[in-house]
Amino acid sequence: MSPSKLQYNAPVTLTYTLLSFLVLALGNFTDHMSTNFFFTNFRTSFMDPLQYLRIISHVFGHVDWEHFSGNFLIILLLGPMLEEKYGSKALIEMMFMTALVTGLINILAFKTGLLGASGIVFMFILLSSYANAQTGKIPLTLIIVIFIFIGREIIGGLLLRDNISQMTHIIGGLCGGIFGNYISKK
Repeated sequence: MSPSKLQYNAPVTLTYTLLSFLVLALGNFTDHMSTNFFFTNFRTSFMDPLQYLRIISHVFGHVDWEHFSGNFLIILLLGPMLEEKYGSKALIEMMFMTALVTGLINILAFKTGLLGASGIVFMFILLSSYANAQTGKIPLTLIIVIFIFIGREIIGGLLLRDNISQMTHIIGGLCGGIFGNYISKK
């Protein structure tokens, strides 16, 4: 296949994937020091200038290939459709707002570090439920996704002790639901 046949069909999705892959590679090269320092959101002094960067940059950092690939398989599946439906600029704005909200809530309410694209993933999942919705109607797929999604995250948050931030999944999903509802009403 010649390079001239390749199409950069979803610039936001592909650029986000590439940047996150480069952050993962840098993290592997630096024995995770770069990931911990620049791409993990955690509570520090608001006098720390990196605190403001990490509120957003945490969505680029990943622990390992499994963490990265789990998030970006979904992002690469849903991203092009969402980018086509809502436009690149709107998708960047929704991703930024989701990163900001999850980052702020994490530093204000939790003492744990936060990194990864899972908030964006769950925003994409709920937002995609609105992709073919008719104006003023609630898609049944949205209700089913919310039921399964919220149920799984609540059960996971209550019963499992792992390194997965169910809060980020729920906040990301809520952001996707809010964005989808707002846009579908316009």
